[in-house]
Amino acid sequence: MTKIKVLVVDDSALVRRLVTAALVQAPDIEVAGVARDGLEAVRMVGELRPDVVTLDIEMPHLDGLGALTQIREMQPRLPVIMFSTLTERGASATLDALSRGASDYVTKPSNTGQIADGIAAIRDQLVPRIRALAGIRKLTPGSTASATPRPAAVPRRERPKTAVSRVDALLIGCSTGGPDALARLLPRLPSDLGVPVLVVQHMPPVFTAMLAQRLDKLSGLHVREAADGDTVVPGEVLIAPGDHHLRVRRSAGVVRVALDQGPQENFCRPAVDVLFRSAREVYGGGTLAAVLTGMGQDGLAGARLLADAGGRILVQDEESSVVWGMPGAVAGAGLADDILPLDRLADRLVTAVRGSRAA
Repeated sequence: MTKIKVLVVDDSALVRRLVTAALVQAPDIEVAGVARDGLEAVRMVGELRPDVVTLDIEMPHLDGLGALTQIREMQPRLPVIMFSTLTERGASATLDALSRGASDYVTKPSNTGQIADGIAAIRDQLVPRIRALAGIRKLTPGSTASATPRPAAVPRRERPKTAVSRVDALLIGCSTGGPDALARLLPRLPSDLGVPVLVVQHMPPVFTAMLAQRLDKLSGLHVREAADGDTVVPGEVLIAPGDHHLRVRRSAGVVRVALDQGPQENFCRPAVDVLFRSAREVYGGGTLAAVLTGMGQDGLAGARLLADAGGRILVQDEESSVVWGMPGAVAGAGLADDILPLDRLADRLVTAVRGSRAA
C-alpha cells in the first residue's frame, strides 16, 4: 500500500505529539516529517515532497500565513490543512488562510491535557480530510486549469420543458472549500435578487459569525449569521451558526428561522439536509438549491426531497471544486438540473430566479 505522506507543522511539541499519534493510527497515512516553524516547514516541503501538510497558524520566525504563501509559490496544488484555535483570532487567521489558498482547516482540541481525548478529536477531524484531499492536486482558487481529469459524464435531471415554478428561496450548502466559493459566488448576486438566501457551511461557532461579517463586506446583499426567530426576507443572506441546525418554519404567513442543537446528521451540525428538508415543507417546489464544494454527502437526501417537490438544483462542477463529494453525490444521483463551474453558477442562479418570476 502506498501511504499518504503528511508533513506536520506546529511550534508546540505537545500538539506535534498529538497529531503524530493520531495519524499513525491510520494504516494508509504516514508522518513524513515534523516542523517547528514556518521556515522549517517551507524547507521540508521542498525536501520531503509530502502529499499533505498540516500547518499551524501562530508560529515564530515565519507564521502559518507566511509559510502558506511560500508553499503555494512552490507547490500550488499541494493540499494544506490549517490547524486553528477555536477563537476569534484563530477564526480570522483561518479565513485569511482559506482566502490565500489553504485547502481546509481543523480546530485544535480545547483540552490538550487529556491526551487520549485530544488524539481522538484530532484523528476524527484530520484523517478524513487528509484522505479526501490527498489525491486531489488542484490549482489555487481562481485558476482555470486543473491537474485532475474531467469527470465522466453524469446524468442531468430530466424536467418537462414547461415546468417553470416560481422561486421563493435560494438555498446553498457547502463544506470543504466553501468559504472561498461563497466569497466568489455571493458578490455576483444582485442586491435586488428578490428572494431570501439561506446558507449552510460546515463550520464551528465563532467561525460562522466571522465568515458572515466578511461576506457582508463583499456582497450587495446583507449577509449575517442567523438567529433563532429571524424573519426570512428577500435581500438577506442568513448563514447557519456553528453547532446549530437551521430550519425554516411558516407561521401565520411569515417564514422564520428555527435553530436547534438536535443530533448531528452526516456527522455535521449544521447540516445541509436539515435545511433542505425544512425548506421543502415551507416552499415546496419554490426552492432553488446550489450544492457547492464539500466533503461527504450532506445535502443528497435533502436534494432528493427538493427534487421530488419540483425544486431546482444546481451543483458546482468537479473541476472548480476543492472536493467533489457533496456536489458529486447529488450529480451522481441524477438530481442536478445542471452542473456548472463556480464562475458560472451565480449568473445561472439569477437567471433561474428572474426567469421564474417573469413566467
